[in-house]
Amino acid sequence: MSDQQNDRISFPVEGMHCASCVSTVDDALKNVDGVADATVNLATEKAAVTFENGAVDAEALVDAVDRAGYEVPTETTTLPIEGMHCASCVSTVGEHLEAVPGVLEANVNLATEKATVTSIAGTTARRDLAEAVREAGYDVGETDETGGRTESATERTEEKVEQAHLHMWIAWALTIPIIAWMIPEMIFGVAWPSETVYHLGMIGLAAPVLGWVGWETYRSGVKSLLNGAPNMDALIVLGTAAAFLTGPASFVIPVANYAGVAAMIMAFHLTGRYIEESAKGRASEAIRKLMEMEATTATVLRDGEEVEIPVDQVEVGDVMLVRPGEKIPTDGEIVEGESAIDESMATGESMPVPKEPGDEVIGATVNQDGRLKVRATAVGTDTFLSQVVELVEEAQGTKVPIQNLADRITGVFVPIIIGVAVLTFALWMLAPGLMQPLVDAGSFLPWVVTDLSVLTLAIASMVAVFVIACPCALGLATPTALMVSSGMGAEHGVLIRSGEAIQTLKDVGVVVLDKTGTITRGEPEVTDLDALGNWDEATVLQLVASAERGSEHPLGEAIVRYAEAEERLLDEPSDFEAVRGKGIRATVEGRDVLVGTRTLLRDEGIEVEGAEERMEALEREGKTAMLAAVDGHLAGIVAVADTLKDDSAAAIAALHDLGLETAMITGDNERTARAVADEVGIDHVLAEVLPDEKTDEVKRLQEQYDRVAFVGDGINDAPALTQADVGLAIGTGTDIAIESSDVTLVRGELSSVVEAINLSRATFRTIKQNLFWAFAYNVVMIPLAVIGWMHPVLAEIAMATSSITVVGNANRLRTVDIRPDYERTERPAPTTHAEERTPAAA
Repeated sequence: MSDQQNDRISFPVEGMHCASCVSTVDDALKNVDGVADATVNLATEKAAVTFENGAVDAEALVDAVDRAGYEVPTETTTLPIEGMHCASCVSTVGEHLEAVPGVLEANVNLATEKATVTSIAGTTARRDLAEAVREAGYDVGETDETGGRTESATERTEEKVEQAHLHMWIAWALTIPIIAWMIPEMIFGVAWPSETVYHLGMIGLAAPVLGWVGWETYRSGVKSLLNGAPNMDALIVLGTAAAFLTGPASFVIPVANYAGVAAMIMAFHLTGRYIEESAKGRASEAIRKLMEMEATTATVLRDGEEVEIPVDQVEVGDVMLVRPGEKIPTDGEIVEGESAIDESMATGESMPVPKEPGDEVIGATVNQDGRLKVRATAVGTDTFLSQVVELVEEAQGTKVPIQNLADRITGVFVPIIIGVAVLTFALWMLAPGLMQPLVDAGSFLPWVVTDLSVLTLAIASMVAVFVIACPCALGLATPTALMVSSGMGAEHGVLIRSGEAIQTLKDVGVVVLDKTGTITRGEPEVTDLDALGNWDEATVLQLVASAERGSEHPLGEAIVRYAEAEERLLDEPSDFEAVRGKGIRATVEGRDVLVGTRTLLRDEGIEVEGAEERMEALEREGKTAMLAAVDGHLAGIVAVADTLKDDSAAAIAALHDLGLETAMITGDNERTARAVADEVGIDHVLAEVLPDEKTDEVKRLQEQYDRVAFVGDGINDAPALTQADVGLAIGTGTDIAIESSDVTLVRGELSSVVEAINLSRATFRTIKQNLFWAFAYNVVMIPLAVIGWMHPVLAEIAMATSSITVVGNANRLRTVDIRPDYERTERPAPTTHAEERTPAAA
């Protein structure tokens, strides 16, 4: 077995039922050599491990989890290997397969020409294994598999829910006769048909409930007790075992037979477990739906022929044929055809998006009406859909800071409860005179029986304490809410990277927005061209556009596009130089050309006062006005304007409605920036800010507002996105892998900022509700159990209900509409013509 070579690996852990389980697994993994950090999530039932030096043994991780009393599921993949001829080939292939992260063992058979790979479930895709074989110098033959993992997470979830469902019904099939048999004894005090048969019957029916369908609970609980790290199952084991043992004990000492009660406790426990598993499955439903959207096959052109292949065999550069109504198999670029693409799975936007040759398309989106040829640009884990799944899983694997308190409590919760239960038994046995009046005070409750023996009351109270304590609710309070919200975000095109971002976003006081590409479209157009002095417009345009051919700045590119549209023949500039934040200088046809700001020309000793009045007029219209000088003399003015995004003004108004202030940051001059800010309703304007000064401006705002959110394009704004308390990056198309941001907005509209904040506030509200009810439940119920006011069966019902309530409340997040108010009625239709758009400066 080779060491892992990744920095991080995420894998499933089975058998966890409460926050104590999480703490135990977390500690076990952190003690493995080479592990720098480990995060365990109860809701997703996954562990994420970060490696200290980029290497750790996967078997060591599995062994650590196993020793802690839990299991890491494995899966087996079979690959047909081509090109092997000897034992050396077998050894080479085996070594490369075992080097794949998550692989535990690889058995390569020369006779059958197959490799059987055992790996941690969910960590290794078939594509990864095939790539390892190819790196070894061999090929992987075709199989009937469509690729991906041999057993999907969805299948495993469904299997667990079905198993929990079966165990629940078996438990009740045996428990219902117990309840029916107990009724005459409870009402009339008669053990039918005789006391001996009754006691034996209770024991006989209860034993399979505990030892058969309750075996998993007992195995987990006993193992955790032996390891010195008791979990929720340990409390159920101790409670039901104590109750069950009263059955045999009733033959020799004066104690009530609670064996049937033990079965009832386990039946309710398994019912709660089934409902909990179903609810947790619904919590991750959004991400499962995304994963299921992927196309399974693709039609590619090979040697001029149409060939249908599994989607995992598509390679970068393959040309895929996509007919109307079909899913686009993987991310790519249209090389032929026009159509409208339904991208709602990626952006949440229901309106189809027109596409033509040269446009990017996203895998799993639907081709509406045109026949397309698409060249694959990303496959496997590099696709948009895979990145979305990875981002959502990454968010679900993180913790919300408020959870730290719950974690500290749950770390010692179960040992404390065991201590309280033992103390309860001792108090009843050693000080019955103190305890009896307390239970007598609860006689108004129909389930409180006060005339039982002291030993029976002591056992009943101890069992009630064991089973009513609920670390499950504490452990599920934040992860389930985080699962639902991250899935909701993905459905709306809001990809959240961490739980910390969700908590922080709700507290921001000001939202700072980059202008170009955020408030505006980032597609500047030339609106005005004025020649000055003895110059004519044609010559000015010729010289300025030729000089700008060497520029990659959006303003320069807009001037070049304008000149080409005017059919001007442009020359190649020489001695080109970009003057950061001011403009450019170049030589065109032997003439020295300057294009840029007033400062640039003044630095060269050129008078600009004659153009000042016209410049100010253009800037008041929200345009970026640039001066052009030739051979040291002022020659003209070129004005360029960007266009506002359709929803910018409405989104900023919605931010104000949320009680937030807004600020715009731009390199434009004050007058132009103010014109755009007034157009959309921005509160504060930070103008003439150079790219490397944006971080300083964010720091200054943090001193004033404490929490600052920055919205930018994720490329030029990377430092500011990182400096801000929450960075929101505008993504476009398949470009979502923006490492510097905490949140990626796939749709690229400012309404997504509002949705992200609404989602943050709704999520945190749900988390606080969950934590309150989890804490309040334990604070109230445990004392009632101590004084004998809670029947053990009612205690178990209450315990199961608390967990179900927490998970159900998290799922209630789905009903929250996070869209801005103006989108709930009617989303603004996208405009398509420049003349219909509102001009704004670039």
